[in-house]
Amino acid sequence: MSQRTLVILKPDAVRRGLVGEIIGRIERKAGWTILAMELRTLDEETLEAHYGEHKGKVFYEPLMGFMASGPSVVLVVEGERVIEGLRQLAGPTDPIAAAPGSIRGDFGTIVRENLIHASDGEESAERELKLFFPGL
Repeated sequence: MSQRTLVILKPDAVRRGLVGEIIGRIERKAGWTILAMELRTLDEETLEAHYGEHKGKVFYEPLMGFMASGPSVVLVVEGERVIEGLRQLAGPTDPIAAAPGSIRGDFGTIVRENLIHASDGEESAERELKLFFPGL
């Protein structure tokens, strides 16, 4: 079943010059297509809508500051089982727990600055896509 998902290459991926490498990994996955892509600095309103479920948690304020610290690349990717597949490609949030070959396993350094966001399910993908690409 073909799906669409949101991917964010976070400010650390942009700062470290890893955007091309990460996009290349997505493009090389057979059957996946990048439908939309933008470089943008995420504003507070968008970040609050995206991460609102975490408000009040100890990591919320540092996360918001990090995500607003520079430009991110926001993508819509479509393909068979793309939601599950991109989560696998990204790897666990903790780069020490992430397997070699995953984005975080190969390039991650710390938990909070973890290079990539990929929607964690169909409902969140739908909500996130409407937030970041309302016209799509």
